[in-house]
Amino acid sequence: MARRLTPWRWAVLGLAALYFLVPLAASVVFTVDDPDGISFDAYTKILSTGGFVSSLLLSLELAVATIVVVLLLMVPAVVALRLGAPRLRPVVEVVCSLPLVVPPIAFVAGIVSVLKWGPDHLSKTPLFQTFVAIQNPSFPVVLVLAYVVMALPFVYRALDAGLCAIDVRTLVEAARSCGASWPKALVRAVLPNLRGALLNASFLTLALVLGEFTVAQLLGYQPFAVWIYNVGSDQAQMSVAVSVLSLLVTWALLLALAGVGGGRNRTAPSRG
Repeated sequence: MARRLTPWRWAVLGLAALYFLVPLAASVVFTVDDPDGISFDAYTKILSTGGFVSSLLLSLELAVATIVVVLLLMVPAVVALRLGAPRLRPVVEVVCSLPLVVPPIAFVAGIVSVLKWGPDHLSKTPLFQTFVAIQNPSFPVVLVLAYVVMALPFVYRALDAGLCAIDVRTLVEAARSCGASWPKALVRAVLPNLRGALLNASFLTLALVLGEFTVAQLLGYQPFAVWIYNVGSDQAQMSVAVSVLSLLVTWALLLALAGVGGGRNRTAPSRG
């Protein structure tokens, strides 16, 4: 049966490769096309273009902050859910999946309404400065909060899959019987067994933040995705070149993540 299905598998893989590689190849051809021949100016001028470094650094800072916040929020929550309240798992799953069904436009409209409500009603209270601080253009905390919400479905799925592969209760009980506190049991016993899930959740969050456009654009900030859009209005080739490079970097990170996970599985000692 496996031998009979092999040609079909190769056919599906070939079609999938064409689906992804043909648009990528067309984009590369567009970036190097020049009336005088082939030119790589679209790639060589990326670093010297205004706003590239600042927007990329801003997106990376937002990604790191989002990853830290969402993991600090979700890891204890999913572990506590497994240990103390497994019946609430469907409820938490539905709540974490809500960002997938809420349109980004509606999500941004709600954020804007809250940001306008603050100065209108809290201008004479200390909370007014909080509303001002979270909208600082140099590091907009409001984007971090929005990205945390948007990353919840992906982070929850990754962590839940990781927890399904281990016996959390036994690990925690063993650590507690050795005198470890609850935080220490989580850090020393559970997290080392969730490295793959944590890497998956971090990578998905990083990809989300680097590619997110709607929320940042409508709120008036310029991270990397918005910068690519703005550059494309007058430098189309450079915009496509940056998009191609960012896609290749994302693929490289994904392959590196898969390699790290595969290498760890191969070097793990067998238990008999």
